[in-house]
Amino acid sequence: MPKVVDHEVRRRQLADAAWRVIRRDGLEAASVRNVAREAGVSLGSLRHYFTSQDDLLAYALRRVGERIRERIEKMPLTGDIRADVATVIEQTLPLDEERQTEAVIWLAFMGKALTNAGLGALAAETHEQLYNLFRKMLAAMNQYGLLPPDIDLDLEARRLHALIDGLALHAVSNNQAVNDDAIRGIMARHLASLTAVHSPRQ
Repeated sequence: MPKVVDHEVRRRQLADAAWRVIRRDGLEAASVRNVAREAGVSLGSLRHYFTSQDDLLAYALRRVGERIRERIEKMPLTGDIRADVATVIEQTLPLDEERQTEAVIWLAFMGKALTNAGLGALAAETHEQLYNLFRKMLAAMNQYGLLPPDIDLDLEARRLHALIDGLALHAVSNNQAVNDDAIRGIMARHLASLTAVHSPRQ
């Protein structure tokens, strides 16, 4: 009997191959031909799953946000809101090989997204998803009385988002200065600064 291949599983495998090409050789090297070679499949087989390079790259970019969301959904929560928020936020930072790869891929796409309308729209969508995640985390802290009652959640979510983007950039480009310990320390200090002058509401 012919082997049954799950369509979505194969698309993810091809996206993984695209990521390997991008991380090793750069985004411009991620042609359908090079990705097919990296995945060990024929060009015709790849085109069965992606009709064009833009289609392949769009899916590869979308996978960044999907992988973060999948990790968060599998996370066991402790019930300690401070610890849980910090752990969720860490899923968006390059603190291990998997997340470092995600950060490198994300940053590689950002330059191209400035001149490619399709990728630009996807990048904006992913940015908004991350912003909504950060706002949700801060709203949870606020609900538990851990933040000042007059806090601007929208502003603080944008500030947190900008800090995380900056940490990701520095971590992949200057890891000796911004290593894992530095990232965790900066994030801990930032979250603590939001509650430093506020006692939890009873």
